Amino acid sequence: MKFFSDNAASVHPNVWSAMQAADRQDNGYDGDALSQRLDHAFSDLFGQPATALWVATGTAANCLALAAMVPPFGGVVCHREAHIETDEGGAPGFYMHGAKLMLAEGDGAKLTPATITNVVAPIRPDVHRVQPHAISITQSTEYGRVYTPAEVAEIGALAHAHDLWLHMDGARFGNAVAHLGCTPAAVTVDAGVDALSFGFVKNGGMGAEAIVLFGAARDDAMVDAIRRMRKRAGHLQSKGRYLAAQILALLEGDLWLDNARAANAAAAELAAAAGDRLMHPVEADEVFLVLAPAEAAALRAQGFDFYDWNAPAGAPGAARLVTAWNSDPAHVEALARALGAL
Repeated sequence: MKFFSDNAASVHPNVWSAMQAADRQDNGYDGDALSQRLDHAFSDLFGQPATALWVATGTAANCLALAAMVPPFGGVVCHREAHIETDEGGAPGFYMHGAKLMLAEGDGAKLTPATITNVVAPIRPDVHRVQPHAISITQSTEYGRVYTPAEVAEIGALAHAHDLWLHMDGARFGNAVAHLGCTPAAVTVDAGVDALSFGFVKNGGMGAEAIVLFGAARDDAMVDAIRRMRKRAGHLQSKGRYLAAQILALLEGDLWLDNARAANAAAAELAAAAGDRLMHPVEADEVFLVLAPAEAAALRAQGFDFYDWNAPAGAPGAARLVTAWNSDPAHVEALARALGAL
């Protein structure tokens, strides 16, 4: 009974069917009919013009978007525990040719205008200091916290007041929208987001993510830069129709949102059982809880698998539980009972 990561979840049957349907000869790279539909599909989803490019991984989606926005001598303001800082193996520096990640603080791995200002304000506007060119926020965050539309709008206003781009790492974007109950646009383009890394792999996909660009970020020069960097980075797949097929299958009928709701509901069931063990409010599909080593061993002895985590000060230990679109309800119920019995 595995609660390691939604990265390991099964591929949704609709995605397999869509890939099978795409298994016929078409133009290569992104010249096929399915890839050509992406701009229209995302424009419909967000209610305004959008440009979308597929890539295979979330790391590539984040880094290619940021590399188009930030010169090698520039910087990106992000949270100290953002995925681009802690879990992408130096890929941002590689793709951005040495541009700096400028680390800020915030509860639950959420940035605020105040914590961003603490980083940006002291920087002298001279050649001796790295100048910020973008802000990157994660939705939902590395601790499963969700930015509201108002919170994103405050950061968007700050970004644009300082002539900075705003990027959103949306590896679990579906979980965030499912929690908020808002439109996808309300927490992105309407709130000032310029580029979104829209995650599908954690939510029923096999190997496809989307870079979605809004407004000024759809400038021909920026889109062309991402296309060329995607090729140079080895992410222009020759049979791109299979990536487009996955994305379109998950967008159809809001399957991406239904899948996210299922994962969130499973996490909420575990959170209710965890009670005062919770380290963070559960707003998506991740549950962080205080768990002593002996308690973790007892759960594993019952067949539950999960990651140990960094414990808060004074706690004997901690764990992270992650649910997915296809978490077995019987497994979730069993783990909830086991947590309640500790």
